[in-house]
Amino acid sequence: METNEKKLSMKGKLSYGLGAVGKDMVYMLSASYVLYYYQDLLHIDAVAMGIILLIARVFDAFNDPIMGVIVAKTKTRWGKFRPWLFSGTLLNAIVLYALFATPTSLKGGALIAYAAIIYILWGVTYTMMDIPFWSMVPAFTEPGADRENTSAFARSCSGVGSALISIFTMMCVYSLGSGNEIAGFKWFGLIIALFFVAFETIACINIKETSTVDMETASVKDMFKSLFANDQALAIVVTIVIVNLSIYITSNLLIYFFKYDFGGANWYKSYTVFNTFGGAMQILAMMLLFPLLRKFMSTMKIFMLSLMMAIVGYIVLLALTFTSMNNVALLFIPGFLIFAANGMLMVLTTIFLANTVDYGEYKNGRRDESVIFSMQTFVVKLASGVAALVAALALAIFHFGNSSQSAHVVKMATSSIVGLRMTMTIIPIIGLVFGILFFKKKYILTAEKMDEITKKIKNKEA
Repeated sequence: METNEKKLSMKGKLSYGLGAVGKDMVYMLSASYVLYYYQDLLHIDAVAMGIILLIARVFDAFNDPIMGVIVAKTKTRWGKFRPWLFSGTLLNAIVLYALFATPTSLKGGALIAYAAIIYILWGVTYTMMDIPFWSMVPAFTEPGADRENTSAFARSCSGVGSALISIFTMMCVYSLGSGNEIAGFKWFGLIIALFFVAFETIACINIKETSTVDMETASVKDMFKSLFANDQALAIVVTIVIVNLSIYITSNLLIYFFKYDFGGANWYKSYTVFNTFGGAMQILAMMLLFPLLRKFMSTMKIFMLSLMMAIVGYIVLLALTFTSMNNVALLFIPGFLIFAANGMLMVLTTIFLANTVDYGEYKNGRRDESVIFSMQTFVVKLASGVAALVAALALAIFHFGNSSQSAHVVKMATSSIVGLRMTMTIIPIIGLVFGILFFKKKYILTAEKMDEITKKIKNKEA
């Protein structure tokens, strides 16, 4: 390995952060609005759309390790990572535009085929740039504080990118399309695609790969082998699936709730306000609430508290849906509980996974950091696919998807509205309760247990 100085300049750090903003803007737009765009606006059968999303996300989860191997074997004069980052960005931007610029002449089977092909292509091309983006940090930073600060800064910028999409999408869609959501999504998709290319190009230009990095890659076989050899990693991974599945079901249905239940000609403005509040609470919980609680409570207790907060939030949300709901501020109460809980759970699952690495070294005599953390991404994608299918099945059962582009207010049957409320609250409550019971029974790595493991590892090394 070369020993060139890899201290990243402020210009390079900002460029990398800008790249993180761009990539998560694209990801959030696809993850949050594809089901709504195709099912509600273009009227694809909800079950068919749910199956497409499930297959695409499962395929994407299995595709990640394959792309990791391809990147690891790449050698060019521009480096190992940047060629894939740049080419993947260009291709993904084109596919993103095509995703939200579906020809309105397509109907029936042709429309379903188009949605399936273009969405799978979107996942493949996004993986092309996402894997090298996060894997390239060691190629331009020094180990230690410089690398940790750069990674943390980029993760924060990712949150900014996601928040921008949550806040501005529907407002921009209505503005760009003059009330026509199909036209609005087409133009908004183009704008985001252009920003994406611009931001990643800046990152590619201003970041130089100053050393050759031996990139660690984990195959699907490696991931599952390590997982089943480490009972505590398995416990956390199953818990992550349960929690994310519960929360993702609600996030998939939230836009339908505001459009058809909360309602009103300006429903999208209330939806924007709620998303802005929720995103702020999630970030504040990660940055402020978790460190504050950590002074008084163990991570195990904070984890249980977070799950209970989310459950109470869903109960309050369900109760509020049977009131007049004429003020979006009322929804801030369950919104705070659910979003703040989710923010802390994101921090905690990362901490618990790190603990399972030490546990694996103690139990099996080997550390599997890359394998176990690769599994986190893998199962989150699986959970999002299953959640999309559950949400789509609910939309089909309760007969959603008959909105008109000429009407801003669409009245749904009472049974449909009640079914939507039940799906986005009761199913997550059941999932989270099961998550609590499973976690309490299976996860044993308390602070005391980790101290004991750490001491034994050090004694063994000595």
